Amino acid sequence: MAHALNHEVVIIGGGSAGIATASSMLKRRPSLDLAIVEPSEDHFYQPGWTMVGGGVFKAPVTRRDMKSVMPSRATWIKQAAATFQPESNQVTLVDGSTITYKLLIVAPGIRLAWEKIAGLEETLGKNGVTSNYRYDLAPYTWELVNGLKCGRAIFSQPPMPIKCAGAPQKAMYLSCDAWREAGRLGDIEVEFRNAGGVLFGVDAYVPALMEYVDKYGINLKFNSNLIAVDGGAKQAVFKTEDGEVTRDFDMIHVVPPQEAPKFILDSPLAGESGFVDVDQFTMRHTKYPNIFGLGDGGSMPNAKTAAAARKQAPIVAVNGLAVLDGKDPACMYDGYGSCPLTVERGRIVLAEFGYGGKLLPTFPTWVIEGTRPRKFSWILKSEILPWVYWNGMLKGHEWMVKPQEERTV
Repeated sequence: MAHALNHEVVIIGGGSAGIATASSMLKRRPSLDLAIVEPSEDHFYQPGWTMVGGGVFKAPVTRRDMKSVMPSRATWIKQAAATFQPESNQVTLVDGSTITYKLLIVAPGIRLAWEKIAGLEETLGKNGVTSNYRYDLAPYTWELVNGLKCGRAIFSQPPMPIKCAGAPQKAMYLSCDAWREAGRLGDIEVEFRNAGGVLFGVDAYVPALMEYVDKYGINLKFNSNLIAVDGGAKQAVFKTEDGEVTRDFDMIHVVPPQEAPKFILDSPLAGESGFVDVDQFTMRHTKYPNIFGLGDGGSMPNAKTAAAARKQAPIVAVNGLAVLDGKDPACMYDGYGSCPLTVERGRIVLAEFGYGGKLLPTFPTWVIEGTRPRKFSWILKSEILPWVYWNGMLKGHEWMVKPQEERTV
């Protein structure tokens, strides 16, 4: 018979957003009865996968055992959530057991919908078909880059929303830089096929990126959405404004379409977008006052990045505790997200922005001019940020993201 559990705070998801929020809450209130629902044994530093695909990191440095990042004072429920009954403050797990809560925080991440590209799943990891969006495939990206002497390399980007909107082109720039270093770039035709209509959604960063597009001789194709891959024939089919286009390839880096996880999509928590329907500033659910959502699974119109989750987690922690105490949320999220655009080995354009594309640089321009490629930004991405992630963000240290209890937008 399915059993019932009860916890003061229940967090759905043990990814970046869920663990960071739990740690921030427990730092403020160590006695809190908090449970994290997460079935996975592994926890990944996903921003590192771009670097794996670029031959900078080895894949294992981006993975740790889930138990090693789980806050010691949290109860880990090693299960997956199945359905929500918000009217009765209850979550049902896949094994049929239930958990009741006073406060629910939903951080389920985003689902990679590989199956939406015909023929893709059966050819991933072979036939020159790869993706940095999966731990086991990122090393294959680097293997292909190293092995390609001539031919055509295609890099695709699906329609929004996707996590880390800069990642599709980061993979391309690092590949091009490696080919340039090896003296092979002139023999490789590089195409960037983007389902959207612009290179990057915030205009201030486009000029620097275009300099690298020109430097590497990349052929940009907008409004070109990957719909099918035939690995054996080494052909990719794109839907364009002029109809379907078939392109031969020697290597293709694929980014899958992305959507809310099915158990969120089918739940009363979902909004029109399919994601957890929250106020974009307080991250409190628009209908259920004791529910919050954050991270890639939230409906906020921000860039879905680990940096966004790092900023959101302390805000949800403070606002959630306020609601537990019978008060209203007082902290506001400004939409901050960061996308370190890796344009070559050793240089990064550090894009930091919030709602409406407003630039929100962490550092003064004399330290980092974020709209230009900088060596310090590379050091930040390759050395500082991974350390901050494992030793700061996941442990409830809110360095440079401590929330202000006032409306800032």
